[in-house]
Parts: sequence; C-alpha cells; structure tokens
Amino acid sequence: MAEERLQRRLAAILSADVVGYSRLMGIDEAGTLARLKALRRELIDPTIAVYAGRIVKLMGDGVLIEFGSAVDAVACAIEIQKRVREHDAGGSEADPIRFRIGINVGDVIIDDNDIFGDGVNIAARLEGIAEPGGVCMSDDAYRQVRGKIEMACDDMGPQALKNIAEPMRAWRVKLGDQSAATAQPGLPASQAPALALPEKPSIAVLPFQNMSADPEQEYFADGMVEDIITALSRFKSLFVIARNSSFTYKGKAVDIKQVGRELGVRYVLEGSVRKAGGKVRITGQLIDSDTGSHLWADRFDGSLDDVFELQDQVTTSVVSAIAPKITQAEIERARRKPAGSLDGYDLYLRALALSHQFTPESLGEAVAVLRKALAIDSSYAPAAALLLFCFSWWHSEARGERPQTDEALRLARRMMANTTDDPDVLWMVGWCLAYLAGETAAGTNLIERGLALNPNCAQAWLASGYVNCFACRNDAAIEALERVTRLSPLDPLGHLVKFGFALAHLQSGRYKQAIEWADRALIQKPGFINAMVVRTAACGHLDLREEGREWVGRMCEIAPQLTVGSIRDFLSGFFVPDALAYQVDGLAKAGLPEE
Repeated sequence: MAEERLQRRLAAILSADVVGYSRLMGIDEAGTLARLKALRRELIDPTIAVYAGRIVKLMGDGVLIEFGSAVDAVACAIEIQKRVREHDAGGSEADPIRFRIGINVGDVIIDDNDIFGDGVNIAARLEGIAEPGGVCMSDDAYRQVRGKIEMACDDMGPQALKNIAEPMRAWRVKLGDQSAATAQPGLPASQAPALALPEKPSIAVLPFQNMSADPEQEYFADGMVEDIITALSRFKSLFVIARNSSFTYKGKAVDIKQVGRELGVRYVLEGSVRKAGGKVRITGQLIDSDTGSHLWADRFDGSLDDVFELQDQVTTSVVSAIAPKITQAEIERARRKPAGSLDGYDLYLRALALSHQFTPESLGEAVAVLRKALAIDSSYAPAAALLLFCFSWWHSEARGERPQTDEALRLARRMMANTTDDPDVLWMVGWCLAYLAGETAAGTNLIERGLALNPNCAQAWLASGYVNCFACRNDAAIEALERVTRLSPLDPLGHLVKFGFALAHLQSGRYKQAIEWADRALIQKPGFINAMVVRTAACGHLDLREEGREWVGRMCEIAPQLTVGSIRDFLSGFFVPDALAYQVDGLAKAGLPEE
C-alpha cells in the first residue's frame, strides 16, 4: 500500500502565552483561571472571530491560532494586545495578565484538526522573544503585511531561536501606549510618544556616511563621529545622545523628525566623510528635528595630518550653531591626545569599532589591536583606557577560562597615578579597578571624577550603576541607570542596563521587580547568563520552587559548570558580602547545587 501523503497548506500562525503564568498561579490559582476565562470570553475569542482565526488548541497558559492571511493574524494580535491593555487600565489587579505573541507565515502539516511543522515551531519561538504585552513576527510575516497595515516596527535582526537551525530575522511591533495598528485604510499610523526635550540644547550625531572608495574605511568614518560625540559631550551646557543609540540608525534612510521624537532631541547632526590618499573631506549639516529646517551646513577639507584640527572645527561650528550664546571662550578644546602617529590612531579606531560588537571574540581582538597601538605610543591614554574597558568586559563575558588580569591591573594603577582630566580615561580606569581588583572605593572616586567632567557619558553612568550595585548602594545604582536610559534610550547594549536594574532591585528585596527587569534583559539578549542568575535568585527568594528549578535547568544548559560555589567565588572578588548574599542565597533556595 502506498504511503499516505501528508496534507500541507500555507498558513499564518499565531502563538500566544501568558507572561509569568506559574508565578500568577502560585499567587492565586483560582483567581488567575477566572481572569483568564473572562479575558477569553469577553475580549480574545470575539477578536479572533472578527479576523477569521481558528483556535487550533489551548495549552494551559497558551493558545495556537491559524489564519488564512498574515494581515488578519497581525491585525488580530495588535487588537488583542490593545484591548487587554485597555481592560487593565480600568481594573485594580496588582498583577495584570500580559500576553506574549509570536507570528509566522509558513508551511504546516495537517493532522485531524491539529497543525505541525517548522511554521508552527517558529511562531512559538518568536512568541518566546516577544516583550510582555508585545508582538514579534518573522521576516516572512513582515513582508506579507508591510504596506497593508498602518504600524511601526523595530528590526530585531537575525535571532538564534531554540531548535531552529539557522538564525531568523524578526520584527517587533511598536505598541507601547499607542493605538493598535489596523488593516482599515485611511487611519493614521501609530507613533510612539515623543521623549520630553531636556531643558538645555540637545543633539544626536548620526553615523556619517563613508564616501571613500574603500569600504574597509568604514571604521574611519565611524571613529570621526565618535570623536565629535566625545568632544560635544564635554560641554556641560549640552545634552548629547550616546553613541550606541545614535548608531542604531546606521545604514538606514532616516526621517529626522522621527529621530528627534525617538531620541528626545531638538537637533540632529548628519554628514559624510571622504578619505582618499592623504586627504580627507568632512561635510556636516545641522537640522532642527521639530521643523526639519537646516540650521547650518559646512564642509571641511584637509590632510590627514590635520584630522584632529578638522574635528575641532566641526565641533566648534556645531556648538556655536545650536547655542549661539555660548562664547568661544567657554568652548574648551578638550580632546583626546592623538596617537604619536596616524597608524596608532587608526589602530585605536579599529579597536573602538570592535568594542561595539561586544562579543568575547571582538573584545579579545580589540585588546590585541590596542596593544599594537600602545607599542607605537605607550603614552596614548585613550588607547590605554579603552584597552582596560575591553579587557574588563572580555574577562566578564569570557566563556570557559578567563584571561589573566595582572597586565590590566598594572596598567590601571599606573594610569591612576598619573593626573588626567580626560573623563573617559578616569571612568574606564575606575571601572577596571572596581571590577578586576575589587577596589570599589577607588573605582567609584575615579568614575565620579569622570562624570563631573562629562555628565553626558552614558557608559560612565552605567559603570557607576554597576559599581554602586557591587557596594550594595542600590538607590544610587538605580539613579545612575536611569541616567543611562535617558542619555541612550535605544542602546543596543540595553540588556546590560536592564540587568543592572534587576540586580539593584534584587539587592533591595524587590524580587518581583527584579524578575521583571531580568525578563526585559533576556528579551533583548536571550541566554544572557547574568540576567538568568538574578532571575533564578529572585525565584528562590519568592519561594517559587517550580519556576526556580526550571530556571536552574535553563542556566545549566548554557553553563553546565555553574554552582552556587563557583558563582560565590567569582562574585566575591568585587561584591560586598551583603550584596553577594542576595544572589547566592537565592540561587541555593532555587535549587542550584552548592558544588
């Protein structure tokens, strides 16, 4: 008898589940079930019917729905999230029910009334990386709905999804407090609420376009922009958006008004760099993000020998344009000491580009490049400070055996002994001493000196937040992390900020908030082991035994060598005992083995 042929069809699949279902059930099992039933009866099932969806199966805290159209699936998902938020706004629950939703378009296998296959699995994995109350869709689904639904989306880039062989590009629907997208024509697109403008002049410097014939010179254009951001940031009369948020727009066609809304700035600087032979041309234009009008434009030509003077010219012109009352005498030409040769500066820029990739491999490579730069000019403080920064995070992120710290600590102590007024050098040396040597007091002092010179440095505030966590000064840590969030609202390394919030709340005994912030960090960086540690410890303190055991299992899948003892040994090098106890005691309660 011939083998029975599988039935297949193309479908849009929606996978949804309840955020923190085990925790909600542990708090109030009967009440949670009653609330879920009411939401289904009053909101969810009627919305699914409107968009012609078919509920394939219910799975306790989740549901799988099939649609004949990607447009219907996405519009339904957004409408559900909108209506659930509106329902919560009128309720009094301390723990409102939130859903995560993932959507994929793909081939499915039909068996009775059930559906199977990669199309279904991908939808389920996308749901796992969606934000609480959010919608995440595959690139296939996004292409089907683009231009058909009025909505705004964030490109999440390639995502490594569990049990899916290849990384898959994903898109996050921007919901927030805005109205849901709709498939009905003629309605205005949703827009995220604009950040409030600071009291002082505010600016974002977008990545300059590399107009050089050699695409390998991209790092040079990026480095010029970073130097301009650094110089601008030293003027206390300005509010300057951090490099990491500005560079999220790299390679994209941007709407200046949208950039102003998303970053909360009045002015945007954009431009280009053309490098050919021994010559360089820098162009720039300053735009009012509110009106879209051009306030200033200029072009600077010179030789590579004058590249630092060119940077000063651009910086001075921009500052004068956005703050005409600032006199030239108030504009300090504080800049990094240039390397002894351009080759050394090029090496510094290459290392800077590597550091922003922020992987163990790129950080290790950056350390090697910076050693070469210092071999050319051992007195080049910015390169030495960046080496300490890259080495510290390389040590933190290392998989397996960590690099030896002797060389970095010798360099840090030598730099600490030399008086400097470079804010980046100060905070990077301070961070290295606090983290690698456990010298929290000395590290805090240097970081605070750096912030006094440059209060616009988001990374320095992040270092301050972490060092205050090490010392169990949790309120100060949260205040510093809030400054990071405002200065760099779109930071690709935002998972580090969210982890800092989670840690500070854990050490303050606010375990539910610690779980919420750890979850946010894990949404941005799935598998982030530090956030998993804090989340697991919070479960232990809340006596969420089942959930705690589940997270212990997840951690051990990624890092089988983890034990309470190994974590205690590592963290005791820089955490004070009171802070350390919150993590190790919670992990023990959650079921992580002692040895």
